[in-house]
Amino acid sequence: MNYFESSKPELEKELSELVKLYKDYKAKGLSLNMARGKPSPEQLDLSMSILDTVKSDDKCLAEDGMDCRNYGEMEGIMECRQLFAELLETDIENVFVGGNSSLNMMFDTISCFMTSPLYEECEPWLNVTERKFLCPVPGYDRHFGITGYFGFKMIPIPMDSDGPDMDMIEKLVAEDDTIKGIWCVPKYSNPTGITYSDEVVRRFANLKPAAKDFRIMWDNAYAVHDVTDTPDRLLNILDECKKAGNEDLPIMFCSTSKITFSGAGVAALSASPLNMKILRNKYNFQTIGYDKINQLRHVRFFGNFDGLLAHMQKHKAVLAPKFKIVLEKLSENFDDNKIASWENPNGGYFVSVNVYKGTAKRVVHLCKKAGVVLTGAGATFPYGVDPDDSNIRIAPSFPSVDELSQAMDIFCLATRIAALEKMI
Repeated sequence: MNYFESSKPELEKELSELVKLYKDYKAKGLSLNMARGKPSPEQLDLSMSILDTVKSDDKCLAEDGMDCRNYGEMEGIMECRQLFAELLETDIENVFVGGNSSLNMMFDTISCFMTSPLYEECEPWLNVTERKFLCPVPGYDRHFGITGYFGFKMIPIPMDSDGPDMDMIEKLVAEDDTIKGIWCVPKYSNPTGITYSDEVVRRFANLKPAAKDFRIMWDNAYAVHDVTDTPDRLLNILDECKKAGNEDLPIMFCSTSKITFSGAGVAALSASPLNMKILRNKYNFQTIGYDKINQLRHVRFFGNFDGLLAHMQKHKAVLAPKFKIVLEKLSENFDDNKIASWENPNGGYFVSVNVYKGTAKRVVHLCKKAGVVLTGAGATFPYGVDPDDSNIRIAPSFPSVDELSQAMDIFCLATRIAALEKMI
């Protein structure tokens, strides 16, 4: 039934029938959660043997003889740096291994540049009273939270099917030296699941910002997180920036949070020698070193980068059926009535759905009343404000297959009800 081609009495009849179904779901007293991209218990179980890689009688020696139980190696043990160098397709000398959270390293990076000027002729960002940051939307709410915390004015940048609107980005950064950076999730973007095209990456690499200290925060969180047999490929921005003479532009981040344990993984960053020098200086004062035993565990568990990729195939086996359920439910419910649109990602952790304009908050509310928790409407935009009130991020990873199927039935039902209410 195409809602846009139906009469008002037809829409009213459809709404009445859907409301009856909705009341039946509410009566079940369900408690289902699709709010955040948490690995499921089944996924976490895949990495349990990592705990057996270090024994009580183990001297915990790295390959170079470093005792991982003691102080030292602030930048991480060499074999762990090598693992991340291969993951990020960069050189080991430009890799810094941190704690369990790449988000923490992003926060630390912004914090560092707030007080440490990147060049002698530049002011620390704290002294730039009208400082701004570009935010592709829909995007990652925790990114926006960081720049919001540090007082940046956040400028939304629309996302296209191949990445953010580069015409808009190029114009803005060329004209305004108070714009200090941009957030990017370049592969399987959170939440749309799209991967930046080669052209978009090259245009990023060739930016000519008015602010010499402009930085691209390149959060490659889903670098190896494929869920189909036709994975996306991402052009290496570090290589492209070197070709363009802009090697200082990007700072790249990643972690094993959705590879091993989300609460006990390992994070890393990679950047140019200049950026690394400034960040190392901050870390010299901040820490004597991160958890090298955990770094050692991860290296022993994977063996090498090929071992990490083999491990990701196990995650794929768990996640692929869940993405299939979400996409099939969306297609079954909305191919005919045209009230919602969505991406079909080849990887990552989310499916981004645009419901009927002006109804996202209503959909989230209806779902909550029926026992399904979603990420709040507007969360994928700076300040939590989606001007169209339409984008909703679905996170399929945590619920079981049966729970996910029920949750999607309720989501689709709520989306149809909210659209009909608005139309009538």
